[in-house]
Amino acid sequence: MTTKKYTIQTSPFVFPTTDGKVIEEHFGLASNNNKQLSIAHMIAPAGWSEPFQTPDFDEYTYIIKGKKQFIIEDEVIILEAGQSIKINKNTRVQYSNPFTLACEYIAICLPAFSMDLVNRENE
Repeated sequence: MTTKKYTIQTSPFVFPTTDGKVIEEHFGLASNNNKQLSIAHMIAPAGWSEPFQTPDFDEYTYIIKGKKQFIIEDEVIILEAGQSIKINKNTRVQYSNPFTLACEYIAICLPAFSMDLVNRENE
């Protein structure tokens, strides 16, 4: 019997949310118990925002459609489709979509995203 040297993800873990955001984790803690990295497909609705956080992981974001706002420390950055960013761990950041259209993007976290590592403020 040959062991497969690949994994195809056809059933990502869909995180339950109350703010309209769609989070489909393809690889990571919730989907396949991978602690080293997480890869998620996200859709942030117009007007969405999260509290500030200071995660214990590096986060890479690639924008597929729309725009997303990042407040990193005290700098406001807006990315559009085709742009990407890496935010180093232990950096205070707020993610939001204050725009009129949804933002679709891919997020990769190293190590994997975990609520224990995100360190959100006011939760």
